[in-house]
Amino acid sequence: MLDLRKLPLEAQLTALLDGEVSPEQRHELEQRLASDDNARRLHEKLRHGADFGRRRLDDVLKEPVPLALVRSIKSTQPPKTPIAQRAMRPQVKLAPSGPQALAAALILFVVGCGIGYFAGTTPDADEIATTTATAPANTNDWLSDVTAYQRLLIRQPRHLVEVPASQAEEISSWLTTAIGVPFRVPDLSAESWTFQGARVILGDNRPVGQLVYSNSDGDIISICFRKDAQPPETDDFKETIKDEIGLVTWHNAGTSYVLAGPSAEAALGQLAMRIATAI
Repeated sequence: MLDLRKLPLEAQLTALLDGEVSPEQRHELEQRLASDDNARRLHEKLRHGADFGRRRLDDVLKEPVPLALVRSIKSTQPPKTPIAQRAMRPQVKLAPSGPQALAAALILFVVGCGIGYFAGTTPDADEIATTTATAPANTNDWLSDVTAYQRLLIRQPRHLVEVPASQAEEISSWLTTAIGVPFRVPDLSAESWTFQGARVILGDNRPVGQLVYSNSDGDIISICFRKDAQPPETDDFKETIKDEIGLVTWHNAGTSYVLAGPSAEAALGQLAMRIATAI
């Protein structure tokens, strides 16, 4: 049996973790761990690194073999002519002694534990994904969703709303609860827009209230609003055109608003200002 006392403390503790010690050596190392805080901390680090390395190895072994590699192996044709055997050289059999084999194994295990320990202290993919998921949402994402829903309304004018305008009380309680934003339905009859009803849509995976209006020409506008994820840099009105859809955005009292309508409507910006004072 190799005299562990001649090896560094890391090698001794590694041998203890690997079960490569005699009962006497185990008793001696356990006594040292009970009385030596530094040795105990080093033992915990090595144990953590070994456990982490084993888990990583298990994960790698569980990964399936790529289908392309399997197909490549199966499609490989054996040589048509036998390959002449090379002249065999006399083989030299290396047979290390017991102490040499144990010392080599201990060195390899210490290196493996060290790699596992340092890998275990670095953030893994799950932590990076969690950090990324908590990043603030991009404001443009919900505008893209609003634009998509507006195009959908244009294509299905006979099915504009979930709750019709005749059920005004239900619209008020429903949207206030679903969106968490108090509001009033603006009366736009003076501007020739008739309120048709309301819907709840998703904007950047968050609920958005949508009030839908139409006019005698068959044009459709919608007022969309949601709670702010974070305060914008400015409350000013901003106009954007996305193909045939015009958007006017603004912010007030913790709520973001969008008026979506035909991009050819020249008075869309003025209508948004009128809505901002009434909603």
